[in-house]
Amino acid sequence: MTVYEKVVATSKKYLGPAAESFIGRQCKSHLKKQPDELMTSDLEALAMWIEIGAGLVMDKGKATELAGKVRVLS
Repeated sequence: MTVYEKVVATSKKYLGPAAESFIGRQCKSHLKKQPDELMTSDLEALAMWIEIGAGLVMDKGKATELAGKVRVLS
């Protein structure tokens, strides 16, 4: 399983079917990477953007929880 697939799988519990497009957008827009180029070294920055972006559309506590889970993926 790629890093991107792990992030999407984790995010689906919070974002449902929108997880794949949401994470893809975060990778492309903020990390300037294609989703399949995502590496574990990118997870801290990605988690920060997930917390900010998801916090706009869902409970901030849940967005923080999701970001924390992304940070510890390997």
